[in-house]
Amino acid sequence: MARLHPCWMIAYLFSCEHATCAVPEAFREVFRGSEERLVSPEGWEPGALNLAQAFSMKFRTQLVHGDVTRLLIDLDQEGDARWSEFSLKLPEATRVKLVDRHERPYRTLLKQRINEDLVRHSAVIHVRVHTVPGEGEVHLKTPTDHVHAGKFADEWRARLAQSGISARRSSENQTSGLGLELANAFPSDRYVPMTLEISQSYFLEGKPLRWETLKKTLLASFAETAAATSLSVPESPSSH
Repeated sequence: MARLHPCWMIAYLFSCEHATCAVPEAFREVFRGSEERLVSPEGWEPGALNLAQAFSMKFRTQLVHGDVTRLLIDLDQEGDARWSEFSLKLPEATRVKLVDRHERPYRTLLKQRINEDLVRHSAVIHVRVHTVPGEGEVHLKTPTDHVHAGKFADEWRARLAQSGISARRSSENQTSGLGLELANAFPSDRYVPMTLEISQSYFLEGKPLRWETLKKTLLASFAETAAATSLSVPESPSSH
């Protein structure tokens, strides 16, 4: 038997893989002469951490975010895709240590948070926050065939439209990386993942809308969607 649970039974989790362009002291020599690339959008996602922090504060939940530049290790990828031209110059043993020190703790913390939320709540909606090059786009991405994520994203998109912001929504197969690992670790009727991608022009240039205005609208529309959301989930939640 399944029944609809009210929105207060749903937990919300926000994360940000490419939050910073920081480089640990031991690896600064690797980027000597390439500091401009580090601080550019190639090294991190400008605005992503700021937006993810705002969501976490709004929902009073601890943010999970990356702690190093993706030019050292990309926490959203796996295998060779996680390495840049800089990190590929490092010995394999050093790259293994980077996985142990940064990727594994990040993914472990995410899984712990999700598990803890599923003990106390019927479901968890997990939003991974990203910014991307370009201008004027708000993109809501959900896994293919994930009904709950699709419905939530469609409702969020509709509320954004009512506020004058045109958002795109798409579904895609998760074939590798962090998204696939999390999807395989938790039941799809209780773990609801989606990705929010925002053009960096909002944060860097205030185009086509001021960053603070966009952020306020994203937060308000998400909160309205959350308040109106119910999920059909198992009668007796249990940890996974």
